[in-house]
Amino acid sequence: MKLPFPVAEEPDQFTAEKGRLLFAGETEFVKGVVAMSGLPEPDRLEVCFAGRSNVGKSSLINALTGRKGLARASNTPGRTQEINYFTAGEALYLVDLPGYGYANAPVPVVEKWQRLLKQFLSGRQTLRRAFVLIDARHGVKKVDEEILSLLDSSAVTFQAVLTKADKVKEAERQKVLDQVREALARHPAAYPEIIVTSSEKGWGIPTLRATIATLE
Repeated sequence: MKLPFPVAEEPDQFTAEKGRLLFAGETEFVKGVVAMSGLPEPDRLEVCFAGRSNVGKSSLINALTGRKGLARASNTPGRTQEINYFTAGEALYLVDLPGYGYANAPVPVVEKWQRLLKQFLSGRQTLRRAFVLIDARHGVKKVDEEILSLLDSSAVTFQAVLTKADKVKEAERQKVLDQVREALARHPAAYPEIIVTSSEKGWGIPTLRATIATLE
């Protein structure tokens, strides 16, 4: 029996090369946005990355682009308070969304971020897919459920990306994958494949690159 939400297979040579080439060129920071009026022109496809604080989002974006300092990694949850735009080649924007589940941010700040996030997700026509990062050590938490429901209601297709997969043993990883599958089954906007990654070891990075490169 084929599992619902199988782990994405490694890309074939042609697709892997397409992914490599997409991220082989210059990747540049465009701007940090704090209001919808500040968004760049919607003149190319966009993919966004969402995840709770300290899920390894900056590290994943850095691994994806091969640029160590591109997205600032921080040990302070909730440091990224803007929607950060990066170019990948000439036809794609990578969008780094503010981390959610902030431990230290004041309530009004959190509410402002959440409002901006909702407006962005429901109002951006060029957004092709959201990649929702899930920590392989913890699985889907209540705070993740909120963003998944938001993506459902915004009708944005999202794909789960397991991060820090090298930090857990194989058996534990399988348990977490089962928990993630169960959670995803409740969300109609979920794309039916999970990508398993480790930024540190490079696991799953070619698969993620190829997935992004083949979006239309």
